[in-house]
Amino acid sequence: MAEDFLFSDEPEEEIVTIEQGTWKLIIVDDEPEVHAVTKLALSDFKFQGKGLEFLSAYSGKKAQELILKHPDVAIVILDVVMESDDAGLKVAQFIREQAKNNHVRIILRTGQPGQAPERQVIVNYDINDYKSKTELTAQKLFTVVMSSLRSYRDILSIEQSRQGLEKIIIASRDIFSAHSIENFIQGVIQQLTSIIGTVDEAMYATTLVASNPIENGCQNKLVVFSGQGDFEESEGKFLEDVLSGEQLNACQQSLREKSIVYKDDYLFAYCSSECNHNSMLYVSGVPKNITSSHKHLIEIFSQNVQIAYENIQLQSEIEDTQREIVYRLGEAVEQRSSETGNHVKRVAHIAYKLANLYGLSDVEAEILKHATPLHDVGKIVIPDTIINKTDRLNSDEWDLMKLHPEKGYQILKNSRRSIINAGALIAREHHEKWDGTGYPRGLKGDNIHIYGRIVALADVYDSLRHKRCYKEAWDLEKTLREIQKQKGLHFEPQLVDLLSSNIQLFEKILSVNLDS
Repeated sequence: MAEDFLFSDEPEEEIVTIEQGTWKLIIVDDEPEVHAVTKLALSDFKFQGKGLEFLSAYSGKKAQELILKHPDVAIVILDVVMESDDAGLKVAQFIREQAKNNHVRIILRTGQPGQAPERQVIVNYDINDYKSKTELTAQKLFTVVMSSLRSYRDILSIEQSRQGLEKIIIASRDIFSAHSIENFIQGVIQQLTSIIGTVDEAMYATTLVASNPIENGCQNKLVVFSGQGDFEESEGKFLEDVLSGEQLNACQQSLREKSIVYKDDYLFAYCSSECNHNSMLYVSGVPKNITSSHKHLIEIFSQNVQIAYENIQLQSEIEDTQREIVYRLGEAVEQRSSETGNHVKRVAHIAYKLANLYGLSDVEAEILKHATPLHDVGKIVIPDTIINKTDRLNSDEWDLMKLHPEKGYQILKNSRRSIINAGALIAREHHEKWDGTGYPRGLKGDNIHIYGRIVALADVYDSLRHKRCYKEAWDLEKTLREIQKQKGLHFEPQLVDLLSSNIQLFEKILSVNLDS
């Protein structure tokens, strides 16, 4: 015969070799010889340097089990008639609707086309090809598997691109969260790998992460900011300590020429910057036959990723500046008195820890932490003679002192910034008491904002544990006795319990140098 049909002769037994890096293919058929012949016909198949890993199922039920066990399968060659006339169709339906696997390519292969007419099957089931066993020669089987793998590869590439884009969108949405920059860089690295195709490792390095580059003499040194593969363990290290030999030379060439340097299976891409910062993208596993269009995309990408990064970095710098101004303002108020130390910083950290233990969200706890230094800003209207008086205040002086919460609120209110607004609340309510005997408004219980309740306890705890102009520092035992005495009176009982049961955490805050 001119062509040898796959199913016209008895198959010969053969040994299937599974090699490193394979495409998974499930053969679903109740005839053992079909499995053997399919494996024989595709035994030397290669696509992108990888062969096939064959998995066999002799019933629809077994096929469903394999699909769930191997969600990364690339192709299913599926017989229609097995334990029932529509067993194969049920498997196809299971793959898409229950296993939710829309990536795998399904090739329906039947020896009885009348049982499942092609038009009807193609319309009603999400399959990718339909072949009669009598028409499926070795060459046609090779062709259909090759085309299916190409489709599978492209689907994975699109999915990877979607995931990268989703990560960037999430990073943009959560721009103010602590890890937004890290998520953004990981996302753009993933996006770059989807542009190129198969990528083994990726890394982004920049000079922008040095906390004090001039002082450290590292202003021109690249630091690994984010990495995948082996570079995950290199984050925070100098790039020159991570690379060596040919890779280091290629990196230096890219940096010197401000260009993209391509090697056998990797590239270094210099990221241009309007701020004269140096940044570098490294990607390995780059295909040898990378096209000019891919190179153009990489060039555009490397230019734009730096701009995006610097915009986020600038936003972080603005936020850090705002927070530092808040701290410095709080310290300026505190320094009018004779006390020394970092009272406002300690109270902020104590309040943050209490907020975490109380169950506030990370966002709320962060806002509280950065707003707390403003709690006594109203004292700027109180005369120094009262602020620094070592004796008990007389009634007139006490009336003046009790003005500072409302004055602080008036200074800070109506801001469009969450931290300043929180500072206004804290300034007005941190001298309110749980039993309603506080000032300036005599609020009681839950009517006092949780920020005010937390800062009230944090402020008193730190003040008792440190020397003030009117008293010596109290020891821990005496401090806890006083705080327990005020449980349900001055302080919310739950907050007192949280402080007492976690006292070593708060004592540690008192012992840490918060300037470092």
